[in-house]
Amino acid sequence: MNKIITILTILLVASSFAFAAGESEGANARKYVTIGTGGVTGVYYPVGGAISRILNQQSDAYNVKATVESTGGSVFNINTVLNGGLEFGIAQSDRQYQAINGMAEWEEAGSQEGLRSVFSLHAESVTLVASSASGINGISDLAGKRVNLGNVGSGQLQNARDLLEVFSITESDLQPEFVRAADAPSLLQDGRIDAFFYTVGHPSGTITEATTGRVPVSIVSIAGSEVSGLIAEKPYYSTSTIPASYYPNAENTADANTIGVLATLITRESLDDDIVYALTKEVMENLDDFRALHPALALLTPESMLGGLSAPLHAGALRYYDEIGLEVPAALR
Repeated sequence: MNKIITILTILLVASSFAFAAGESEGANARKYVTIGTGGVTGVYYPVGGAISRILNQQSDAYNVKATVESTGGSVFNINTVLNGGLEFGIAQSDRQYQAINGMAEWEEAGSQEGLRSVFSLHAESVTLVASSASGINGISDLAGKRVNLGNVGSGQLQNARDLLEVFSITESDLQPEFVRAADAPSLLQDGRIDAFFYTVGHPSGTITEATTGRVPVSIVSIAGSEVSGLIAEKPYYSTSTIPASYYPNAENTADANTIGVLATLITRESLDDDIVYALTKEVMENLDDFRALHPALALLTPESMLGGLSAPLHAGALRYYDEIGLEVPAALR
């Protein structure tokens, strides 16, 4: 009997050690995070890739591995981050504002109180590209035309609708399409649409693709008192310019005037503070390398990367900003 008890005791102690080791291994297991971006030909995807590469350079130090996912854009990213399908997402500043204030797609659900900011990124211009044969020289010329407004769940769809509204054009006045921006250049070059909207940082591979086909196209200026009124009503918009030099094959030789927003990196309140701290620290401390990864990022500074944010900062990001003495607006704390 004593022998049996001794054996059982040994087995119990051994299993306890194994369980403790398993718990320790689980606690130290590598954490995987995914950054939701946009179409692969837009700016969100390479920017998300740049963030993940910078974080992954210190993957062993933080025990975190980041990947990127091509998605439908801002609204999808916000909703999927909040429901746990993504850890981070890139979203337009206007969509962040609407989500935290329970507007637009979130009007029924109300304020998305779990939404958190990490930092803002590049400026994005509302870009209208039209075939030269369409005769589209401004928003007012879109009536009766075949126009891609953007896929459901994208920020550009709401931007297009905002502009149509201030110019007193309804969707029923158009022949609207609702496809992803990545598909719009081929539709334009195949003659299946006359124009498309795309809210994007420049230079953009999608716009380059649209301007280098057999069909001549122009980047159309968006200006006038209607635009000034929109900016006054919705202050997350500001004036923006698209340099003609970025797209030498476009028919327009002058810069295009338009409006724009900012791209922002968002997460959810419940995400581990240490993960958000690590991502924020690595991007900020490698800002020269980050800026060099895409022309749209060239003008970023730590101060500018707190602009255009509406949701409070995540505690992990705020911890880093406080450590380096960066002045954080009270509204973001």
